[in-house]
Amino acid sequence: MFTGLSAFPLTPVTAAGIDEQGLVNILARLTEAGVDSLGVLGSTGSFAYLTRTQKKRVAELAAQHAGGIPLMIGVGAYGTEQILQLADDAQTAGADALLLPVLCYQPLTDDEVFAQYETVTRHSSVPLCVYNNPRTTGFEFSDELLARVAALPGVQSVKMPGVRLEPARMQRLREILPAEVAIGVSGDEFAGRGLNGGCEVWYSVCGGLFPHCARQIVDAARAEDSGRVSELIARLEPLWQLFRRHGSIRVMAAAAGILGLSDIDCLPRPLQPLSSEACGDIAAVMTQLELR
Repeated sequence: MFTGLSAFPLTPVTAAGIDEQGLVNILARLTEAGVDSLGVLGSTGSFAYLTRTQKKRVAELAAQHAGGIPLMIGVGAYGTEQILQLADDAQTAGADALLLPVLCYQPLTDDEVFAQYETVTRHSSVPLCVYNNPRTTGFEFSDELLARVAALPGVQSVKMPGVRLEPARMQRLREILPAEVAIGVSGDEFAGRGLNGGCEVWYSVCGGLFPHCARQIVDAARAEDSGRVSELIARLEPLWQLFRRHGSIRVMAAAAGILGLSDIDCLPRPLQPLSSEACGDIAAVMTQLELR
């Protein structure tokens, strides 16, 4: 489950609600490419903007169209009771694992965060991945807290931002995390740092729409060809520039529209579609990098 390429697809949303056919179209690209796992309802999956009913439907569609590929479903919410409800929905739909971020409105203490993960692991019958993304969640794990949470029964991976996975920290995480807990890298432009540093899995936004491109990078990492990994990541710099300029979710939404998988305007409000000029830039980069 927690190895190789974990593709995190967009959840296309139009004025009518979830674009179910659009989601199925995107999932079909991933199953055809044979990604190692699917990660729905992550940040790129717009979990923060969807109702419980919508999330339940996305989980059901993903399970129906996963094609036997292991499926991880995000259960992020502010309240623990909400998280438990989402966990129930995800497991009923057929999740093979759950992805849990810590969302903060009131600042949380380490003990409060630990108690939340402890509650969810006791409530769940499938493995759990810890989502550490301070830029979007408002909470940053210390290494000590990561070690406490990772030791809970059922925790099998931690999803780490690649920008923070310098070699010294990777070494420290290896020392303090249980050996059976996989370290995964996210933040695509820094994926090479994590993969070359020994991360077992790449939790990839890019791979959620362009799986063949991402697969090349993961295959190079599996072959322990660090130079090839760095070369392939550097080749995608025009895409990373678009991510930095517009935000990865907006770029992926526009790209899905350009590919005809969904509408160009497929983001939940308050997120807005990109301008025609920006979409033209994205289409040009897709052509340049052969992202089809």
